[in-house]
Amino acid sequence: MLKLKYSNHAIETGTDEAGRGCLAGPVTAAAVILPDHFSSDLLNDSKQLSEKNRMLLRPIIESQALCFSVTHLDPLVIDEINILNASIKAMQQCIAKLNPAPLYIIVDGNRFKPVPNIPHSCIIKGDAEYMSIAAASVLAKTYRDAYMEQIHEEFPMYNWKQNKGYPTKEHREAIRKYGTTKYHRMSFRLLPDQLELEFESEETFSDCSVKFIKHDKVAFK
Repeated sequence: MLKLKYSNHAIETGTDEAGRGCLAGPVTAAAVILPDHFSSDLLNDSKQLSEKNRMLLRPIIESQALCFSVTHLDPLVIDEINILNASIKAMQQCIAKLNPAPLYIIVDGNRFKPVPNIPHSCIIKGDAEYMSIAAASVLAKTYRDAYMEQIHEEFPMYNWKQNKGYPTKEHREAIRKYGTTKYHRMSFRLLPDQLELEFESEETFSDCSVKFIKHDKVAFK
C-alpha cells in the first residue's frame, strides 16, 4: 500500500498532471488533499492501472477527499509557454483552488515552481509512492480522457477517443491526411518527418539593411 503523507504538516496536497506527451488536447493537472483515515489497496500510479480501475477509483477519491481540483490548459497556452511551464502552471492553478488551502505540497517529478507561502517537495515517481499524488494522477488522467472523448465527436477522424491525443501511428497518419485542428499543439513535432528550416529575407531601410530569419516547420509528404 502507498504511503499517506510525506510531511508532518496537517494538510498536505499531492499534485500530478496528464497529457504532457500528447500531440493534441490540453495538459490536465489535479491536486488532492486526502483525510488521515484514507486507505486504498487499489490506488496506484494511474499509468499502472487499467481504465476500469481508474474509473472505479475516481468516485472514491472524489467522495472521500477533503478537497480536490482539476485544471485543463489548452494548446494555445502550451504553445506559448512550453509544455513544462504549462504543466507546472496547471498544477499551481489546481492548488490555488483548494479549500482548505494546503500547508505542504508534494509534486510528482523533479520540476516545479514555488507557490507563495507553501513549501513543497518534488518526488520522482511520487505517484507510485504517495496516495495523494496517485489520487491526483487518477483524476488528471480520467478527466483528460473524458475531455478527449468529448472533442473526438468534433474531429472523429483522429480517433481521440482511442489514442487520447498521443503520438500513435494512426494519429500521425490522420494529421498527414487531414492536417491539424485547433486542438493540436503546433509547437510539437506532429509528424516524424517534420523538419525545421530557416528562411532568410533582407529589408533595406534608409540608413541600414536588416536581415530577418524565420523558422518554419515543414512536413514532407
